[in-house]
Formats: sequence, C-alpha cells, structure tokens
Amino acid sequence: MITTVSEAMVRCLEAEGVETIFGYPGATICPFYDALSRSNIRHVLVRTEQNAGHAANGYARMTGKPAVCVVTSGPGATNLITGISTAYMDSIPMVIITGQVVSSLLGSDVFQEVDITGSVEAFIKHSYLIKDPKDIGRIFKEAFYIAGTGRPGPVLIDIPMDVQKMEIDFTYPEKVSIRSYRPSFKGHIGQINKAAAAIAKAKRPLIVAGGGIFISKAEKTLRTFVEKTKIPVVTTLMGIGALQPDDPCALGMIGMHGIRPANYAVGQADVLILCGARVADRTIPNPEALARHKTIIHMDIDPAEIGKNIGVDIPVVGDIRMILSQLTEAACEDGLEIDGSGWDDWWEELHHQQKEYHPDHGDRKNYVNPKLFMHALYQKLPEDAIVVADVGQNQMWAANEFSVKKGRFLTSGGMGTMGYSLPCAIGAKAACPDRMTVSVCGDGSFQMCFMELATECQHHIPVKTVVFTNNRLGMVREHQRVAWDNNLTAVFLDGSPDFAKLAEAYGIPSARIHLNDQIELAIDSLIHSEGSFLLEVIVDPLESTL
Repeated sequence: MITTVSEAMVRCLEAEGVETIFGYPGATICPFYDALSRSNIRHVLVRTEQNAGHAANGYARMTGKPAVCVVTSGPGATNLITGISTAYMDSIPMVIITGQVVSSLLGSDVFQEVDITGSVEAFIKHSYLIKDPKDIGRIFKEAFYIAGTGRPGPVLIDIPMDVQKMEIDFTYPEKVSIRSYRPSFKGHIGQINKAAAAIAKAKRPLIVAGGGIFISKAEKTLRTFVEKTKIPVVTTLMGIGALQPDDPCALGMIGMHGIRPANYAVGQADVLILCGARVADRTIPNPEALARHKTIIHMDIDPAEIGKNIGVDIPVVGDIRMILSQLTEAACEDGLEIDGSGWDDWWEELHHQQKEYHPDHGDRKNYVNPKLFMHALYQKLPEDAIVVADVGQNQMWAANEFSVKKGRFLTSGGMGTMGYSLPCAIGAKAACPDRMTVSVCGDGSFQMCFMELATECQHHIPVKTVVFTNNRLGMVREHQRVAWDNNLTAVFLDGSPDFAKLAEAYGIPSARIHLNDQIELAIDSLIHSEGSFLLEVIVDPLESTL
C-alpha cells in the first residue's frame, strides 16, 4: 500500500493496538499529527512535554503494555528527558516518538535541532534515528517488542520531518527477529532447586517484593507461593500492594522511610528472597554488610541487576511470575515440605514487633495529621482505587499508610521525580476510566504540575487531587534539620497561590481543612463529588515522616 511515512506511523500504532497517546505538537512532528487527525487513536494534549512522559508512564503501568508519547524536536524533546529517565529507572514500557529537523540539516545546529538519541543514551532501553523511510514498519515493530519484553523500558524513535513526508509501499511486519535480543523468561531449574533447598533450611526466611512483581503481573503467583510457604513479606516502595495489606504475611514497606517491623525483619532474616527488587540505597542502605550474615536469593529478569548492589548466593534469572510458579512447585516436592512449619518462633518474633509498632495518628494543634489523613482516606476509598503519590514527605505518608485492597499505588521510585503524580494519575485514569484515581502531592510538587488540571478538564479525565500544604519543601527541610544543624535554606514556599482559587479558575470544586476532626467530611466530599476535586490539607511545617 502506497502511503506517506506519517500515515504509516499511525498505521503502526493502530496495528499495535494503541488507543491513546499523550503529546505536545510542534513543527517537526506536524506531518504525523496531520495523519493522526484521521485516526481513531485518542490524543491527550498535555501542558508541558515532560508530563506527556509521566502520563504515558501511568497509562503503561495500569495497562501493562507500552504506552506512547509524542513531542517535537529541540526543547520539546529535551523537556521530555525527565519523563524518559523516570520511566527508565522504574522499568516502565514506553515508546517515545520525537520529531526531528530535516535529514539534510542534521548536525548543522539549525533551529530546534538537538541530538536527542545521544542525549538520552544513558537512560534509554533502545533508540532509533530513522533515515530510510522503508525501515518504518520494522523499527516500530521492534520498538514495541523491546519496550514491552524482558525488563521493560522506554524506547525512542526520532524521525526527521522530511522522512515523515516521504511515500513508501507500506506493510507492517507480523513478527520480530532481533538476533542480539533474547530475554530469558524461565528460571534455570538447577537454580530453582538451590533456592528451594535454601528456603527449606532457613529458620527466618523473608521475601522482599519489588516493582518487578507488578511488571510481571505476578501478584497472584506471589500470593499462592506465600499461602503455601507462610513466608513473611516486606515490600520496597515500588512493591507496595504486591501483597494485600490485610494479608497476615504482609509486614509493610522497608527502607530509609519504611516501618519498624518491616526493617526489623530484614535485619533478622537468615534468608532474603529478593523478587524483582533492585536493592536501591534507600531500600537497603548498607547491602554488603547485610549480605555477610544472610543467604541472598535474587530473582530478576535482568541479569545486570543481580549482584549489582548486593552480594548474591543464589541468582535466578527470569520472569518473576514464572520463577515463583517454579518455586511453588519445588516447594511441594517430597523431601522439602516448605509449608511454614518450623517457623513459629520467627513469626512470634515478628508478631511481637508488629504489636509494639504504633503509627502516629495523634492530634495536631491547629493542623491535620497527614498520617491520620492518609489512613482515613484509604479506609474510605473504593477497594480498587488508584493512588499516585508524588515525591517528598507526601510520598512517605501515603506509602506507609497504604491499605487499598485491590487497588494500585503508583509513584516515582528510582528517579524520585517531583511533579510526577498529577500527570501520572491522568494517564492511569485514562487507562482505567471506571476506577477512582487520586493524586497525592505536597504544595511544592503540586506547583510543578498543576497546569495539568487543564488537561483533566479539556479531556474529561477526572482526578481527585490531595495537596498537603506546609509552605515548605518538606523533605529537604527535614534533611536540613537532621544533617545540616537545622540551617533551613531555600525551602520556604512563600508566594504560593491560593490553591482553592486556583482550582476554581479551572472550574474544579475544592475544599480546605486544617483540623483532624474535619477529615471525615472532607474525604466524603472528595470521594462523592462528580468529576475532579481538589482537597488542600494544611499540615504543620515541622511535621516529619517518622
């Protein structure tokens, strides 16, 4: 079929089942946008290019498939860099399309030219600069395959404007064949057996569930394994919700801002079973010292992650869902009998820690306790609600109180990108329009993304927004108090707008609370209001994450 490359690009997206894309047009990507206007693919216009990446991020995490964002060349592409790196650090499958100046001018430093493939080289799974129009079908097919298989990640397609206008005889390939790319899925049976034997000998085993559980869609498989073995489970920030919070084996989040019973379990365990977790510094601050006293089983689809940050005794490369299924089978074999018997003392020790741990839900004079607020919010949200936390104190208040039974908790883990939550929530809501979606921000992070309230309104993607206001960059203030003798520098947010009036300007209803006894009514208003809603929660400037 004879068609322009820009029309072929749209046909490629349609062939991959793409229904929604997020973007911001410009001159060098206009041929594609012209072709897109004749497609049924929904385009969501964000208000800044970085947020196209965050919205696609949320969409991908909820669909489990590569999501698409599109921007123009130069500043459009460079604005998207933070969105790309955020997706890369958290292994989010995305296909990014950037317009580029005409081929004959590449390398001439002409208007809005930037080497975007070179710029993102350190944090992209793969990238293409299309020069031959006949490559369009193959490259798009490969891009979606690479983005969504193995350890997922962002893939960039940079395409000059003149190439988009060229005509080709287009067919879309049915299969992908990349000789140098062969992800492993099934765990090696020898390593599976070694892992099962180590678990059977353990006296204090512990599972550390990371974000790989969700990427692999392994929640049910993990639950089956835990029901069989009765091994306690802690999660990383990205693994929150991998096990339902009311599960008797769930101990909570670990790390620098984790809860005491979970961190205690990591310290006392003799066998750590790392499931799709990167062992980042904020999760396990001193991994090598920890590993000296434990048997470490590390399961991950990316062999480069195994042993990178912690010494590993039993590496298992493969898809977490397959490995856990194999491990469950091995646990049932004669001679092992991994069924939780023999671990009563370990569980008694952990239950004691849980009983001794009392989250701070106390009163605050003239302010709202944010931990109590998040606890109350989770109690009232629908079971399948999606909560997207931004970065900073609000992230930890939301993470440690998480209790949505069938919902999802999304946040920026590896990159820690402020301004992530609102656009990500828009993407998540676009993917799951029937599920309530809540964006949780601080007043600092909200001011990095509140322009996307316009995107909500224009495209009828209603998100509930909670803004914790303390007129501070709270997490930085907390760090300066502890590590820099309380020398508070550049953390005051004086000059911030009235967020209620801001919401009103967008036609969004809002409320503001500053006392604990206002929490219940305010949450009811947020949940039961039609469409978008903004709730501002005034918290003490000295409130901590502890």
